[in-house]
Amino acid sequence: METASAYGAMKAGRVLFDPVAFFTHPRTILRLLSWVFSIVVFSCIVNEGYINIGSERLLCVFNKNAHACNYGMTVGVACFLGSTCFLILDVYFPSMSNLKDRKRAVLFDLIFSGVASFLWFVGFCFLANQWQATSPDELPLAQGSDAARAIITFCFFSTLSWAVLMLSALRRYLTGSNTNLFTWQHLDPPPSNIRATPYPIPNGGTIVTTNPYQATPFTETLDPQKLTQHRPVAPAF
Repeated sequence: METASAYGAMKAGRVLFDPVAFFTHPRTILRLLSWVFSIVVFSCIVNEGYINIGSERLLCVFNKNAHACNYGMTVGVACFLGSTCFLILDVYFPSMSNLKDRKRAVLFDLIFSGVASFLWFVGFCFLANQWQATSPDELPLAQGSDAARAIITFCFFSTLSWAVLMLSALRRYLTGSNTNLFTWQHLDPPPSNIRATPYPIPNGGTIVTTNPYQATPFTETLDPQKLTQHRPVAPAF
């Protein structure tokens, strides 16, 4: 049976957006890093990933394999758009009042992060292999070599960042009943205007509580006569 606080639904609609808490959250930092890594990859491919050798035809710097450049550009653009969408989703996530919508959002984050991490790892291996097979004669004056190394490096960084996001989403999905794991806010502190209320106990001590909703303990004066139990008399036969 799902509780009211599962996936943070109980806090939905009650907490205002805090930019400082949001942008300093580790998950937001990882999304921004993944966003930047994607920009670096596809911008390097667009600007310096193609060269022309003795003709007007542009060739990919990765062993003249057009599939390598197309793969890196496609994954880079897709993860750039995905990072942007998930950043927007993280902003509106605490205001979602529907428990099923929250669960679907976390599940989609888990699936997308896992697929992105896998695609970046494949791209890292593929591009590194194609770059290793590229001979220096195919790149006059080392044209595009710095961009190729930067693409391979940031493919590796993207694999790590999306893998950490996948583990974070998996942890959030498996521990959905913990509200603090699904929101970027911390639990609300107790109100400062609540005064401690002492309650007497029979042995002469007191119980101090700061819960304004706690009712006063029930007290009752016992009458000694009520404690006297009358033994039943057996009927005479």
